[in-house]
Amino acid sequence: MNKNYRILDLIRRNRSPHENHLIDGLVDGRVSRRDFIRHGSLLGVSLPLLGRITAVAGFGGLPSLARAQGTPGATIRVACIAPTATIDPVTTSDFTGFVLLQQAGEYLCVGGPDLVLQPVLAESWKSNDLGTVWTFKLRKGVKFHSGGEMKADDVAASIDRLADPASSSNALSVFKGILQKGATRKVDDYTVEFHLDTPNGNFPYMLSSDNYNAIILPASYKGDYEKSFDGTGPFKLEKYTPKVGASFVRNENYWGLMALPERTEFTFFNDEQSQILALQGGQVDMMNAVSPLAGIVLLNDPNFNIISAKTSAHNQFHMRCDSDAFKDPRVRRAIALCLDRDKLVAGLHKGRASLGNDSPFAPIYPSTDASVPQRKQDIAQAKQLMEAAGAGKGFKVTLTTERYIDIPEYAQLIQNWVKEIGIDLDLNLLDQGRYYGDAVFGKSNWLDSVMGITDYAHRGVPNVLLAAPLKSDGTWNAAHFKNRDYDALVSSYIAALDLEAQKASAGKIQNLLLEETPVIFGYFSDLLVPTAKGVTGVQPTAMGQLFLDKASKA
Repeated sequence: MNKNYRILDLIRRNRSPHENHLIDGLVDGRVSRRDFIRHGSLLGVSLPLLGRITAVAGFGGLPSLARAQGTPGATIRVACIAPTATIDPVTTSDFTGFVLLQQAGEYLCVGGPDLVLQPVLAESWKSNDLGTVWTFKLRKGVKFHSGGEMKADDVAASIDRLADPASSSNALSVFKGILQKGATRKVDDYTVEFHLDTPNGNFPYMLSSDNYNAIILPASYKGDYEKSFDGTGPFKLEKYTPKVGASFVRNENYWGLMALPERTEFTFFNDEQSQILALQGGQVDMMNAVSPLAGIVLLNDPNFNIISAKTSAHNQFHMRCDSDAFKDPRVRRAIALCLDRDKLVAGLHKGRASLGNDSPFAPIYPSTDASVPQRKQDIAQAKQLMEAAGAGKGFKVTLTTERYIDIPEYAQLIQNWVKEIGIDLDLNLLDQGRYYGDAVFGKSNWLDSVMGITDYAHRGVPNVLLAAPLKSDGTWNAAHFKNRDYDALVSSYIAALDLEAQKASAGKIQNLLLEETPVIFGYFSDLLVPTAKGVTGVQPTAMGQLFLDKASKA
């Protein structure tokens, strides 16, 4: 044991105070091995060093990251929903869009198993002691499909493009108040600094696959991405046909290990059922994702494998806090107490989800305070709250939402549950285009509705989910929730570099949101990726990207 402590002492000498505090937490039991690995990768501790530290501390090393073995030369055929708009790295916001972006494009780092950040185009990263400047070291010898080496100028231009308010970038929801255009600075050809507006302990996630728009493009990029899909990835565009599909071929000049498949094909469908029929009929080898309700025929069929992962993806059920019906938080809490969350997970999701507790802090996050009591269905208490708020006789209200995956069924369950406390709920189900509208206040059924349910994709850290839909100035604040205490707590959480400090703020946020309940988080969905039997090596991220470079078919 003395020898191990001497080794740890040597390791500590070259680490920051925040990293050493994390190491101390691992040794004395305050930080679990899983949380140490995830948070250590965030601070830029290399994966080999993380393995060495955990081994010395008596926890064993990291799992093997060896390349999966398979037969090269296959064509992997994927079914997915047709993209809703033009594929453009700056503006794309739909699920299929970012799956296609990732085939040819790459990120500085990628969120791997257990949310551990793994290096891709960046070899390492670290922050200053305040968390206001993050320095990334870039990988050398990486070539774009169009020719030319990827360097710091390309990274700076790519991120500036996303942070530019004039670009209509989908990533502005990530960078607002964090990183401005011009704050990404080249130090040398292989070093980039990010100068933040405020301290941010989770900033590397903003540059990872967690921010699906943040693929690195040539500095000269001018648009028309569908014509080139120019990037640095293991596959190059063969053909893209809007509303029909896309195909990619192996990049023979890839900087890393050569991809196993010779080609990948993506066929677009209008709904899940059509994709399932295509998979069952052998027209495709896999789907990029399936919901438990639609995919129940696949879940127990031995002819198919289901790759699953815990995520923070969810459907936010908001109540507009400045409307007469929901100004009193007791009414909002009463509605939350009507939901039977166990039945939501067991029935709506066939057990493929985790309970939500009315905050963005999903069970998968290491900073989530697990000691905060789980909210359960309690109709008697809900009725008492309605009486105390002067709403004992109930009222009539409309819930506006989108026809997407399991949301209509979720809305119907809520409609039935709230009848118990006298609420007559009308459902207004819209297609996604009408629901989201222009996605700005005053021009969006989503942001202007009195009640609504909105789908939110997974995030490797809760920063965006805490800020955009819940802060007073949040760009997605459909609940119109304004609370200074909440805003201050979120700022404190985001600034924290230490896992314990994040947990302390998280617990306060979780309790405040249970009290105020502007948004109900009923469950967090698992990612389910069905493949035909014999297809191996498919590696999805919790965000939904599909890494197919190690895929093969028997």
